[in-house]
Amino acid sequence: MIFEDSTLNNNGDSIVDVQMRADERRINIDQVGVKKIRYPIDVKDRDNGSQRTVASVNMFVDLPHNHKGTHMSRFIEILSKHRDSISTATIPSILTDMRSRLQAKTAHLELTFPFFIAKAAPVTGAVALMEYGCVLTGSQTGDLLPDLSISVIVPVTTLCPCSKEISSHGAHNQRGLVTVTVRYEHFFWMEDLISLVENSASSGVYSLLKRTDEKFVTETAYENPRFVEDVVREVAVRLRADRNFTWFSVAAENFESIHNHSAYAFLEYTRDGNGADGS
Repeated sequence: MIFEDSTLNNNGDSIVDVQMRADERRINIDQVGVKKIRYPIDVKDRDNGSQRTVASVNMFVDLPHNHKGTHMSRFIEILSKHRDSISTATIPSILTDMRSRLQAKTAHLELTFPFFIAKAAPVTGAVALMEYGCVLTGSQTGDLLPDLSISVIVPVTTLCPCSKEISSHGAHNQRGLVTVTVRYEHFFWMEDLISLVENSASSGVYSLLKRTDEKFVTETAYENPRFVEDVVREVAVRLRADRNFTWFSVAAENFESIHNHSAYAFLEYTRDGNGADGS
């Protein structure tokens, strides 16, 4: 006899499907699946069309109280099926496959990867690759439209306004990380979002600087002092001006050069359904 929680192997013998057995504790699980799958993907690149990178992939679905477990192998099968077309445009179809194959109500997909830009030094124009962190996230519940977001993690330089004001000589500065997550209506280039963040700080960060470049960056930062509060507010002002972004969050962390702690600021913003500003 073959039970409902069984399948057949190549010899026609029954193999028990333990995951489909009932669980008597009657507790739903919000997310179950696989994490940190290293996988090659192609992402859009404004200068070169696309670039090959490696993502760390998380894939989750919900699990109802009456099932003991989910089928982990199916996540990998779905990822393999879409391996030549993973992008913001195909995330909705991947989420649909996850819900269908795993008989789930909700599905969640997250891809974290490095993104490289050939960045020129500000004076000499010397070019070197600069790495930025990026995250593509998609979630879907039932027949609702997928919730899609893109995050960029951008290193910046900030110079302390207080230090500049009170010091007779110079001012302390530090490297920081700004993390911006956006929901959007239309395609945009990640390079533009990264530039928006860099232009909101005291200065951007570079992989390669010659002496004239270093002088320029140092003096530029000195003329544009920023607290972490200034950075998140400046990024917010620029994002609010672009009607494509329906929601965003901005977090800035400065790795302080004269304190044994980081400075941090965070905000989020929602544009209401009529296109008006909200908070």
